[in-house]
Parts: sequence; structure tokens; C-alpha cells
Amino acid sequence: MRAVLMAGGSGTRLRPLTCDIPKPMVPILNRPISEHIINLLKRHGIAEVIATLYYLPDVMREYFRDGSDFGVSMTYAVEEEKPLGTAGCVKNIEQLLTETFVVISGDSLTDFDLTAALKFHRERGSKATLILTRVPDPREFGVVITDENGRIERFLEKPSSSEVFSDTVNTGTYILEPEVLRYLPGNKEVDFSNDLFPKLLAHKEPMYGYVAEGYWCDVGNLDTYREAQYDGLDRKVQLDFAYNERSPGVWVGEGCSIHPTAVLEAPLIIGKGCRIGAGTKILGGTVLGENVFVGSDAVIQRAIVWNGTAVGDEAVLSACVVARGSRIGRRVQLMEGSVLGPLCSVGDEACVSAGVRVWPSKKIETGAVLNINLIWGSQALRNLFSQRGIIGLANVDITPEFAVKVGAAYGATLKLGVQVQISRDQRPICRMVTRSLISGLMSVGVNVQNLESTAIPIARYCAPIHGVVGGIHVRVHPDRPDYILIEFLDAQGINISKAKEKKIESAYFKEDFQRARIEDIGDVNYPIRMLDYYGEGFQKSMNTEPLRNSKKVVIDYAYGVAGAILPVLLGKFGADAVVLNASLSYSAPSVEQRERLLSQLSNVVQALEASFGVQVYANGEQLVLVDELGEVIRGEYLTAVLAELVLAANPRSKIIIPVNSTSVIEQIANRHDATVIRTKSNPTALMEAAATTPNVSLAGSADMGYIFPQLHPGFDAMFTIAKLIELLTVQERTLAQVRQELPPIHHKHLQVRCSWNAKGSLMRLLVEENKREQVELIDGVKIHESETDWVLVLPDAGDPLVHLYADGDSKQKVDHLCREYRERVNTVSREDRETDEV
Repeated sequence: MRAVLMAGGSGTRLRPLTCDIPKPMVPILNRPISEHIINLLKRHGIAEVIATLYYLPDVMREYFRDGSDFGVSMTYAVEEEKPLGTAGCVKNIEQLLTETFVVISGDSLTDFDLTAALKFHRERGSKATLILTRVPDPREFGVVITDENGRIERFLEKPSSSEVFSDTVNTGTYILEPEVLRYLPGNKEVDFSNDLFPKLLAHKEPMYGYVAEGYWCDVGNLDTYREAQYDGLDRKVQLDFAYNERSPGVWVGEGCSIHPTAVLEAPLIIGKGCRIGAGTKILGGTVLGENVFVGSDAVIQRAIVWNGTAVGDEAVLSACVVARGSRIGRRVQLMEGSVLGPLCSVGDEACVSAGVRVWPSKKIETGAVLNINLIWGSQALRNLFSQRGIIGLANVDITPEFAVKVGAAYGATLKLGVQVQISRDQRPICRMVTRSLISGLMSVGVNVQNLESTAIPIARYCAPIHGVVGGIHVRVHPDRPDYILIEFLDAQGINISKAKEKKIESAYFKEDFQRARIEDIGDVNYPIRMLDYYGEGFQKSMNTEPLRNSKKVVIDYAYGVAGAILPVLLGKFGADAVVLNASLSYSAPSVEQRERLLSQLSNVVQALEASFGVQVYANGEQLVLVDELGEVIRGEYLTAVLAELVLAANPRSKIIIPVNSTSVIEQIANRHDATVIRTKSNPTALMEAAATTPNVSLAGSADMGYIFPQLHPGFDAMFTIAKLIELLTVQERTLAQVRQELPPIHHKHLQVRCSWNAKGSLMRLLVEENKREQVELIDGVKIHESETDWVLVLPDAGDPLVHLYADGDSKQKVDHLCREYRERVNTVSREDRETDEV
């Protein structure tokens, strides 16, 4: 039997370790990862291996040659001109695959029982068998659901937090019959998960998932790289060690010279030809490569040190990684998580701080304290993007240095010389951040249209007018005034897709942007007439005549930038609007301060006998209403009121809402023969649906804002207010009347703590425990308990918690659903903690 070893990866997130070797050749316990995989194949009787190569192919070819030294027969297929993807490179060698074959990743560490998996494949008569495993956090992998016989029903490649419906994931190891390759085009970049497997499902080919027992680790970043070493030392994974075990847990190669006073603490590995000086302590978790020199009185603990490195006297290395040929001086400190690339030199008494990465062949001077990556940048984050853009503490997480790097990362995903639009709110912190972003964009040859301080609806509207390829908007977070929110827009002015976010994130982590030449540095322009463009679109998108005959309204701008825009437009159209708190403030009001302003607004509405009041916030995107009786309308009632008014004016149209909105919207839509479309509960999904779906009269929700696609497919509280005045005037209704005519709404939202590790298990159990027809997987897991009652369990993207949304025809039922599923979440979390303790 033959196996295809996927060994073309460049290992971007393992930089700087993979600057001069491909990821499958990175050593684990002093042997390349791919050698451990070849040993696994050999144990299960697979002795013919075809390695597919792309990045630095000669490194692997020179190491394994024909494979005879490793007990296998090795051949190589090199993707010469372009990468062909995981499936494309296998299609490229189709003529060599004439019987059942195994595809296995060369950059994952595992000891799966391939013999048992092959038996399962043959017994099921499968055309394609995916070897699966269960992981605590499945977001970086393809999630899979199978039926009771193991047949695959659904899978999703690298889901967002809200899309996690199982903790059973695709390990990238497959057993395939050669005929499945006929579904793939030749000489084209295609992927197993995104291209081949969906086609097999669509053609109802027998495709199964085998849930394997044993160890599996995708060595995807520097943290998992270290963890894989520690797991190997602790024998959590079955590996062949390169050296003899001198004493329990201590493996030492031939030709080593270890001073009698040196202390060796298991588990550890010392490679061939190493020299260890007097009084040095080599403590548990350490892996020393071959021909490593360590001076006297050094302390090395849980460090991974590659071949040919020299470590000076009294140096301290803690849970770091040092690549080949580096020189570490006397009394140097390498702190936890630090990484030195190949051939680096660290002077005496220097300190490399925790988490800092140093690119190859760099020199750190004597006594220096290195707190930032030596190539450029400050820190490699776990995730750059949250559920909505980039969020961080102002001038702590979101600093000028950080913003420059983000701007360059975004620009690196674009073509040289393109135009990008940038805008912000009025606060100095946002001005500082945008200037840094502009610097980063210019440095990679991107031109900038700087709109300066403006409301985000205007920025969205003007993006296609300015002909930009995208945009950035910076503002204080609407619910956390000490945080900054950076949002990225596409050419239409709507938030970019998750796929585009991943590209920016990848460029950010890679940190090796191609800087522009002097003559290609980007330029900055300052567009004018944005308010004129927006006002013209405003007027074309609604009937402004009723505004002249409307009753008085009171608008609280909460000291935001919308206060400099909307009064001008409403005045132009003759609306009778009383303005509150329209002066610009450099400090963002907190949620508590906005509530006090809302109370003031209610009193003013009643005192002036106005038709209604409205508070605008979130840089012109969101609003809260106050009816003529002074009652506040927000949340699900706000969405329901707007739905009733808009659909009364636009019967048989479509309304788009997120999956977590109340089912009362469907009842309102039925009154007007309208259609309800539900999307994922994130801003991008709503805006994309609004931009691409015909005959949409309204989209959105109270916690994100509302979209009127006839103006633009972005959230816009300013247009919502004008439209509300128009609809109430034409329909001769009041907000209080509309609210009283609504069906009763029983809807509740809870946040429940749930560890990252427990989220995948929770989603899988919820899917498995409920009947298929009860479960909806638009976003999270939505369980329909009856025709009227449902609960949605939605993992949070940025924090270790889940959101519970319950909706029903009575408060008692909703409360019961919340209690039941909160306890279900708590139970799974407890079980996860107990497993960790064991």
C-alpha cells in the first residue's frame, strides 16, 4: 500500500524556525516531524511513501533520499510553479495511485492506529474515510458530524466560534479510493475539505469518518510545537526515540561529555556529541539537539535547543526555543516563550523577554533587554480579530506600534498602488490610531483617502463613490468606552468577510511584509463633499416630503459625531427636530451615562409633547427610541416596531434578521405577506445578506443597528430616524400605538461561563441529544423545543463563555429554557474541569 505524505507546508506561524526549512522538517525530539510520520506508516505496514513538496523541497529530499535508510521507499512530487492545495497535489500524482491509499500530513504528530482505520474503511465500503479525533477547541480545524454508522453528514472547515457544532474534527489524514480523484480538475489549486469532500457528499458517494483513539497534535504554532515535545517526553504519544535511555526518562546520545557535577532531571533528551559543563542543571522537559555545548552553572528548563548551539556559563533558558547554530553568551536569560531563529547571537548578560521572537542571523548586543520581536512588531496574539473587527484596550493593547503593524498587514493583502479609505470618530485616541494605520498602509505602497472624523454610515456610503478597494474605521467601542474598535470595510462599505480577516491575520503573524520602494510609498488625500454625497443619496432613498409636515421629534446625539451631521440633513428637509447633547465630546459616555441621558430624553419628550425621541450612539450606527408617553423602546421590541412600520409600507418584501432575534418578527411578517430571512448573528453576515438579497426592505437588530439597502447595505441610525419620521407621518400612527399592536414578546438572553476546552464538547452533545429536525445550525446550535419555543446556544468568539437566547409564547417557558440550558452548560463545564484534574 502507498501513502501520500503532504510535506509542502512553509509553517508561517512557526516563524522564525521555518525560515530555512519546511515545517515537516522541524525537529520533534531531535527527529523531523515527517520522520515520526514515516515511522508510524512503517509500523502499520505501509512502506511506499510519495512526498508532495513545494516549500524548500531539497531539504526533505536530501534528508530522506530514497528512504532506504528509514526502511521505506521514498519518491517525491514537487509543485514547481504554484501550490496546488491539499487535494491538487494528490491529483497531480493520480497515475501513481492505482489502489486504496492513505493521505497523511507531514506536519502533525500522531500515533493513530492506521490498521484499524483501514479495516473500518474496507468494512464500510467507503470511497473516502476521514480519520477524526476530538479536541477541546475545534475552531482551527474542520468540524465533522457523522451518523450512528460513521457516515459523514456535515462538515465545516475552520469554523468561527458561533459555528462550532461539534468537537469532532478532521485530522487531515484520509483513506481514499483512487476513483474519487476524478472529481478534481487537473493542475489547479484545490482542497480536500473545500472542494473534493463537498462534491462527494453532493454525489452521495460513501464517505465515512473514523474517530481514532490515540494522540494527535497539529503542530500549528510555537506553543503547540513546544507542547508536542513535552508530550513526547512524557510518553503521551508513541514515538521512536533516537537514543538509548540511560535512566528512566533520560535519553542520551553517543559521544556526550557530561560533567559529574551536572544535574540531569527527567524527562529530557541530550543528543549525540553534546558537552555539559560543571554545575549545570538540565531540568525536566528539556530537549538538547546534537553537538550542543553548555557551559558551567547554566540552568536549562523545558527548553528546546537545536543542533550546534552553544550556551554560555550561568545562562538561564526557560521554556524557549533556540534554532540551530545559535550562540548564547554568559548570564543570558531567555524567558518563557521566546524564540531564536537559526544562527542568532546573543551577547553576555542580555535578556530576551517572554514571547519575543528573533529572526535568523540577528545579533543582540551585550547587556541588551529585548522586549519586541527583532524583525519588527511587539507581540504575536492568539487571534487578531474578534466577532466584530479588532478590539483592544486603548493605548494598552491598541498602541501606535500595534496600529502601524496592522496597517501594513492589511496593505500587504492588497495590490501596490490601490486606494484605501480611512475614517474615525472625533476622539484624539482614534486620531492617533488612524495616523499610525495610515503610516503602515503607506509603507507597503497603499494610497489613503483620509475622511478624518465622520460617522461610520457616511464612510460606508462613500466607499463605492471613492472607488476604494476597502476601508478602515476607528472608533471608541460603543459599550466599552476605554476600548478601541477597528473595523475593516470592503469596496461596498460593508464589513469584510471572515476569509479576508484570516488573510490579514496571517500577514500580521508572518511579520515579513514587502516594503515599498521610495517611489512607491503611498500618498494621502483628503476627500471633500462626503456630506453632500450622503445627503443626495439620503434624499433619493426616501420620500422626504412627509418630513416637512411631521410632528416634533427630540434627538439625543450623546455627544457623538452624528450630532454634526443629522441636524443639517433634517433641517434641509424641513423636519421639526429638537437637538440634545450635539456638541462633540472627546470622552465617550459610558453605558451608565447614556442611561442617564436617556432618562433626560424621556422627560423632554413628554414636556414638549413630541411625537417621539431617539438616542443615537455607536458613531451613528445604533439607536434607542422613546415613545410619546416617555416609554423606552429597545431590544426585541425596537426590532418589532421597525418591522411593523416598514412592512406595512412594503408588503410582500423581505426582512433580514439574525438567528437570535425573536420569532415575533415572523408573526409580523405574516400579517404583511412578507418573508423573513435569518443569518448568522454577526454584522458581516447581515450586511452581506442585505447587499445580495433582492427586495429587502429592512435588515438588522437592536444590538447591531438597522440597514435600509436602498441607501446602502450598512447599519445607519441616521437614515433610520428619518425613515421613522416618514413612516409614522404617512401611516398616521404613533410609536405607542404601534407597540401596543405588537404580539407579546417573551425573549431572554443570558451569558454563561464556559471554558474554551468545553465549547466544542457542548456543541456536539447538544446536536447529538436532540432530534435532527429540532436542530438548526445557522449559527451556534438552535434547538426548537416546540413550534413556538426555542433556545439558541451560541459560543462567544472572544471570551470563555456562551450566549443563551430563549424565545417562546410565555415568560414561564422562556425562564424554564434558560434554567435548563444554563445547567446543561454548567454540567459540561464541570465535567471538562474534572477531566483536566484527572
